Amino acid sequence: MKNSYRKWFLTKVKRAIRDFKMIQKGDRIGVGVSGGKDSITMLFILNLLKKYSHLDFEIHAICLDLGWGADFAPLEEFCKDIGVPLHIEKTDIGPVIFQQRQEKNPCSLCSKMRGGALNNAAKELGCNVVALGHHADDAIETLLLNMVFTGKLSSFQPRIYLDRSGLTLIRPLVYLQERVIRSIVDSENLPVIHNPCPANGNTKRDEVKGLIDAMEQLIPSARENLLTALSNVDLSGLWLKKGEK
Repeated sequence: MKNSYRKWFLTKVKRAIRDFKMIQKGDRIGVGVSGGKDSITMLFILNLLKKYSHLDFEIHAICLDLGWGADFAPLEEFCKDIGVPLHIEKTDIGPVIFQQRQEKNPCSLCSKMRGGALNNAAKELGCNVVALGHHADDAIETLLLNMVFTGKLSSFQPRIYLDRSGLTLIRPLVYLQERVIRSIVDSENLPVIHNPCPANGNTKRDEVKGLIDAMEQLIPSARENLLTALSNVDLSGLWLKKGEK
């Protein structure tokens, strides 16, 4: 039963990797792990693919210590059990944002600072690829966040080359919904570390999550359709100004 279940979600991840050419032979992938459910699931899945698929790559788990005094022992034990090296990069990102700068809208700056720290650590470890645990719901939420709060029709890309760092950023879970990730965590008994961020559960993204839940109550296929829309673009129906493509 477990093998059948694993095959179901592994097939979706392998399809995403194939569709967006995420992993090449010999890649050394720095897997960003925060201790949350999404990133620990990604690490678990990439380790399975490394062992049991035709893909030829290496993985190195990278965890950013944001300065909250979090206990990373469960993550360290998990990485030891599955045979994946773990590097914990100490930072003061949390105190800088919430105590020194006292940011009213901290998420954007925090994301940029975490991204920079993760990329720097990955390069120091000799990685050429960085993997993030964003999933299908994250892509949909980002789309709606940009539309509602910035008036822009945009989300993130499953794979993107970062010119400044020379790294390729990949998101292997983009075809998996958050509810599937929760079920993987439960069925595989994956360790999840509590997120101590003061803004956790009280962000614009959380508001959009509620909006999507309400949409799904009215239209059961809403989530799947929104995800499909990201790669089913009809430019003729958008208001492109003269000279734009």
